[in-house]
Amino acid sequence: MATLNKKQETRKRIINAASRGFRSNGYAGIGVDGIAKEAGVTSGAFYAHLGSKGGAFEAALSMGLDEVITAIPEFQRQHGKQWIVAFSEYYLGQVHRDNLACGCAMTTLSPEVVRTKPELHVIYEAKMLNIVELMARGIDGSSDEECLSRAWAVLGILIGGLTMARAVASVNTADNIASAITNAAINAAGQTKALAALEIKVS
Repeated sequence: MATLNKKQETRKRIINAASRGFRSNGYAGIGVDGIAKEAGVTSGAFYAHLGSKGGAFEAALSMGLDEVITAIPEFQRQHGKQWIVAFSEYYLGQVHRDNLACGCAMTTLSPEVVRTKPELHVIYEAKMLNIVELMARGIDGSSDEECLSRAWAVLGILIGGLTMARAVASVNTADNIASAITNAAINAAGQTKALAALEIKVS
C-alpha cells in the first residue's frame, strides 16, 4: 500500500471530517469552520484542499459510496450464499443504527443529494449503479435484469428501513422495525449464490 505524503494525509483528514459532519448533521448542519476544526486544520487549509463546502460534500459523498462498493464484495467473500443475510443484519443492527457519523452514506447522504446540483446526481447515480451491479452478482435469477431489479429492491428496503429505525424514539420499536426490514430485504433478494474469487473483485 502506497504511503500518503503530508498533503495527501491532510486532504484525507479533511474529507473524513467532512464525511462525519455531513452524515451526522446534514449539509446545512455543519459549516466550513466546523469541518476544519474537526480535521484539526485552518479554514484556509480547508479551502486550499477542497475549494468550497460543496467540494467537500462531493468528496465525502464519493468516499462514502466507495466504502459500500468495497464492503459488498467483502460480505460476499466472507459469507458465501448467506451474504445478503449478513449484510442486512449488519445494516439494521443497533451498532450501525446508532453510528450516524460513520454509518452508511447511502442512508445519510442520499436525501442531501436530492437538493444538490445536477453534477452530483450524475456522480451519485454512477456509484449506485456500481453498488447495485455488485449486489446483483450475488443474486441468483433467471436474467441479469431480474437480479438487478432485486438488488434495487433490497437497497430501497434497507435504506428506508434504516431511516425509520433511526427516527423512532424507543429501542424496542427500532428493533421491531429492524427485524421486519431485515426479513423483507432477505425475501426481496430471493435466492443468492456464492461467488468465485474472480467474480468478487470490484469492477
